[in-house]
Amino acid sequence: MTTPALLIVVPDALHLEFFDAASQQLLRTAAAALGEAAPLHVEDLSAVDDLSKVQVLVTSWGFPRLDAELLDRMPSLALVAHTGASVRPFITDEVFARGIHVTQAGQAMAPAVAEVSLTFTLALLHRVHRMDHAMRRGDDCSNTDVFGPQRELSGSVVTVIGASRTGRAYLSLLSALWARPLLVDPTLTCEDAERLGAELVSLDEGLSRARIVALHAPSLPETRHLIGARELALMPDGAGLVNTARSWLVDEAALLSEVRSGRLDAAIDVFDEEPLPPGSDFRSLPNVLTTPHRAAGTYEGRLRQGRIVAEEIQAWLRGSPLAHAVEPHQLRFIA
Repeated sequence: MTTPALLIVVPDALHLEFFDAASQQLLRTAAAALGEAAPLHVEDLSAVDDLSKVQVLVTSWGFPRLDAELLDRMPSLALVAHTGASVRPFITDEVFARGIHVTQAGQAMAPAVAEVSLTFTLALLHRVHRMDHAMRRGDDCSNTDVFGPQRELSGSVVTVIGASRTGRAYLSLLSALWARPLLVDPTLTCEDAERLGAELVSLDEGLSRARIVALHAPSLPETRHLIGARELALMPDGAGLVNTARSWLVDEAALLSEVRSGRLDAAIDVFDEEPLPPGSDFRSLPNVLTTPHRAAGTYEGRLRQGRIVAEEIQAWLRGSPLAHAVEPHQLRFIA
């Protein structure tokens, strides 16, 4: 196989979702600038024996760790452009030590995930998930005790945990629909939160006041099981938990205990074990709404991801600053 200068390691199906005609033209232009007719696209890195001339590497989920041994095979590598958000699974300190630039397309995913978080929020408030289960069971839905009180978003207290890219996009949607957002984020000031249209509060206060708690925090050592049995117990009866971020943030056993009791509702896109096992109670409980880790998988979002990668490569070729660069000190915060 030809030794490439611009190597795209992305599964075929995702490649079609990421790169439309315009993005593919940008990639061909980039390859031409590197002295090639076109980039080389493979599904797996093992398909390329000689990596010595790779200058630009486009990655996707499941890419192997770029440790010293693998980097030694790519002595010309200067840019890694990731089609997803988190680069922590495969980017190592050695990448930065060798002066290799890193960029990622996480910003492209924020609008889609924020919309799913809003969808979950509205479904839990209006008891859509409970009504759906009741209808499928053939219950008497004239008895509203079957699904509980329905609430509107306008005026509802919604606690957002984490002012990440997605958290901020979600906050903007909440504000547009007249919710009352609270924000939990130890990295922000009260003034920062106010600019985002929210009131900055502690975790405990945010949990105890909220009708809906939406998670948008990064996966860090200190956020492991940020929401456990103690924290869930602070939430009011009938409140809902929305998680489109990472299962890392929640003690699943504690959450299962709460939703089994019927005291809390939950809408979840991310789980400790994926795919979610067929026998999981999360699948059958009437007060739980689940999706298969697809919050970011919109048609438009995928194309934005591909466009960001293609444009970042063009910027690198021009010597311009990367709009979505990952710096060494940021690595632990890129969720």
